[in-house]
Amino acid sequence: MKKQNKLEKPACHEVQIHYKRPLYDIEKKIKSSKDVEVLLREFINTDSLDLKEYFWVMVLTNAHQVIGISKIGAGDSKGVIVNFKEIFQLALLTNATAIIVAHNHPSGKLKASSADIGTTKKLSKALRLLDIELLDHLIITSEGFLSLSDEGLV
Repeated sequence: MKKQNKLEKPACHEVQIHYKRPLYDIEKKIKSSKDVEVLLREFINTDSLDLKEYFWVMVLTNAHQVIGISKIGAGDSKGVIVNFKEIFQLALLTNATAIIVAHNHPSGKLKASSADIGTTKKLSKALRLLDIELLDHLIITSEGFLSLSDEGLV
């Protein structure tokens, strides 16, 4: 049997999860897709909307209060890669019960592509396994926004 040197690191590492809920009375509440758009525009750099695609996730409580917003992807002028694993990690680590996702179209077109709709459906289905609801997917441009939920696509 090999003798373990005291300087050797253990074979396993401890994983810790830390989460502290924001103060209830200062969280912003989402009641409509317009509320999402307004809050996103406060958070993001709107000067870069026409340059390349970005993807954001908004994590929410059961009462649809915003826990936080995170940019999880930056692509090029034609698209952005959506990392589902990062979305799941963010939702689970913040104890979110719902999320809203958003991305921009540098072209200015406020129309959901088949890829946008496919990603939304795939994400919604996967989140249901974690008991997390996908409330909406917004497409934003410099001039306006489109809510896939308002269009009946979520």
